[in-house]
Amino acid sequence: MEYVKVTFPAKCRVFIDGEENGYTNEVLRIDAGTHVFVLSEANCRPVSQKVMIENTTPLEPLEVAFFQDNAR
Repeated sequence: MEYVKVTFPAKCRVFIDGEENGYTNEVLRIDAGTHVFVLSEANCRPVSQKVMIENTTPLEPLEVAFFQDNAR
């Protein structure tokens, strides 16, 4: 089991490989491997991220950062 923390300024739903998996700014559990991350928030950048997850712990999750898109 691996761990990620998807960061974003606001709380919104996190979709991993098309399935809802929790909320931003929380530590989420996931299987090792390459996964696609998307947020429910429309004003974020990037729109999605494909990330390889391995060698994480609950205390040291991999951070996947999204940012608010102020250009919209």
